[in-house]
Amino acid sequence: MSNQKKADVALIMVTVFWGVSYVMSDFALQVLHPFTLCAVRFLIAFALAYLVFYKKMRPVSRETLRYGFLIGLLLTCVYAFTNFGILHTNLTNVGFIVALPVIFTPLINFFFRKIRPAPKLIFVLLLATVGMALMTLNERFAPAFGDMLCLVAALCYAGDIVVTEIAVQNSRVDALQLGVMVLGTVAALMTVLSVLFGHSAEVIGADVWGVVLLLAIFSTGFAFITQSVAQQYTSSNHVGLIFTLEPVFAAGAAYWIVGEVLRPRAYVGAALMLVAVLWAEVDISSLLRRRQE
Repeated sequence: MSNQKKADVALIMVTVFWGVSYVMSDFALQVLHPFTLCAVRFLIAFALAYLVFYKKMRPVSRETLRYGFLIGLLLTCVYAFTNFGILHTNLTNVGFIVALPVIFTPLINFFFRKIRPAPKLIFVLLLATVGMALMTLNERFAPAFGDMLCLVAALCYAGDIVVTEIAVQNSRVDALQLGVMVLGTVAALMTVLSVLFGHSAEVIGADVWGVVLLLAIFSTGFAFITQSVAQQYTSSNHVGLIFTLEPVFAAGAAYWIVGEVLRPRAYVGAALMLVAVLWAEVDISSLLRRRQE
């Protein structure tokens, strides 16, 4: 098996862990405050990442620290809004809405970096908007509070992607050190927020701590490290396409593990959103050109 295929398989595993993580987070959030869950999850992930890569962590440039803090701040917002969103909407909606950064990222690049998006983006945005409306609007045409929180999380994650792209293009930024510093930043910020605002249950069972450990090891530490390593051997197009599977795995986990069933129009909306995300990633003209050749 080639390195690219190994990388793609590893990224599919990451996507599965992320998809299932919404169900696990929902279980842990029954007794843990969202800030506390994130704090413990990222503290363990940072400790593991630093333990694995400690030989490569010195020296750390000022630019790496600066971008690590900024990206970590954005990622803190992503996980905070996502976890609070999980408490106020269904898990399938969370998975699909949080997958929208692939559409929001070109918009941020256009408004802040003057990078013109592809012409198809307008149609993709309309398709995603219709799909999200079918999934999230109730009979009074009002979105759930949790859906709006997840939408903010998606916007923050799009910003995270843009800033990360800018950071790794800086010759003074070490990509591996940056990833570890981001984990540490999120861990520190979430710990502060947990101390100030977090109020978890007094008695926390071993099953909950087991879920938190799984989230920390597989959905956070393993996922971030694997993504950093795998992207050296596969293209960004492959990465983007593989990550569009995350809402599919999230919906499957919600159905098979907790028996979550949506209204028929919500599944139509989910299908439209998935088509929009795939359309945003796939260069159809290039595929047609290759087929003709």
